[in-house]
Amino acid sequence: MKIAIGSDHRGFEAKEQIKAILTQLNHEFIDFGTNDSNPVDYPDKAYAAAMAVSKKQADRGILICATGLGMSMAANKIKRVRAALCHDDLSAQISRDHNDANVLCLSGDQINEVLLRKIVEVWLNTEFSGGRHERRVRKIAAIEEGKDPRELNNG
Repeated sequence: MKIAIGSDHRGFEAKEQIKAILTQLNHEFIDFGTNDSNPVDYPDKAYAAAMAVSKKQADRGILICATGLGMSMAANKIKRVRAALCHDDLSAQISRDHNDANVLCLSGDQINEVLLRKIVEVWLNTEFSGGRHERRVRKIAAIEEGKDPRELNNG
């Protein structure tokens, strides 16, 4: 799998840890920066990595800032991106299983290295279950198109 990865300065250290995890798990990655701990604006990194996912240049994305909140907000503005802020392995698993999240957002300040590895591994290894969740993901896509999801067929 090819992963678009990006961080701001507060997520830089975690991004470097995740790159090592991805390499160990035999995944490719495209690093959209930042490349050090000098301050940068998280929307710039979120946009670049999320666009790579949206344009199918990457299969999924991982974004890291201080809390993960800013990255999540920015990435979710991009069409075809379903970014999920996850703080534990359960939220990572459900974000994939139920929501088909294609971008994982993480806190660089609040997650230790052991939990970071567990979240990333669970998120990468969990497939979308489809079924009743497929309808809900289609409704998210409808909202992106400016449509009222309540008007979609529930079948």
